Amino acid sequence: MGATLLCELGLFLLCTLLSTGHTEDAVLTIEPNSFSFFIGESVTFICDMNEGEDTDWYYKITKDGQKFTPYSTHKDSTLQMTYTGDGGEYQCSGSWKRAYYTKNSNTVSITVLADQPKAQITSDMRDIPVGGSVTLTCSVNPSSSSGWKYCWYRDNTTVDVVSPSNGRISVSQEGLYRCRGGRGNPGYYTEDRQQVHVNTTGEFIFSSRNTKSDR
Repeated sequence: MGATLLCELGLFLLCTLLSTGHTEDAVLTIEPNSFSFFIGESVTFICDMNEGEDTDWYYKITKDGQKFTPYSTHKDSTLQMTYTGDGGEYQCSGSWKRAYYTKNSNTVSITVLADQPKAQITSDMRDIPVGGSVTLTCSVNPSSSSGWKYCWYRDNTTVDVVSPSNGRISVSQEGLYRCRGGRGNPGYYTEDRQQVHVNTTGEFIFSSRNTKSDR
């Protein structure tokens, strides 16, 4: 009886694999797409089994070979990094609902940093001619993190939101400029203490005064 049942399950599995064609390995991806994160930041683990429907599987996440999340019917798991020890090697596993069949994904290595990242401003030129413009560039330190969107402010008013990996803005109006980076859902933001004063007399002055966040 037991052998017959196992045989039927094996045949059912074989027929399913044949009907769905060649199956690929499970794939784990993360959002934001980075390998460095910060305490307080949320990371979404996305497990794609590349076989059948998403609803055919139970999903779980392991960290350093140990169970990190219980099995779930959702392929996406959003976790908040609470301390540096949350860094490590992550992997997802899928258990097929209709038979004893599991698949393991690739591993993704992430690092969790304690200090909040900082937005930095650089300029393509130091002398600003009257009637001209200057290009300001916002970047995030440490540079090992990625996936940021940048927002610019002039005198505490939003002036531009630019796309990921391009923190540049061309300015011709005088004022006090600052920027910050944000990423993820819910949003996580950099510190934005650095300010740049631009005026039409050609002065370009960095300031280290603290500013209130617009969060």
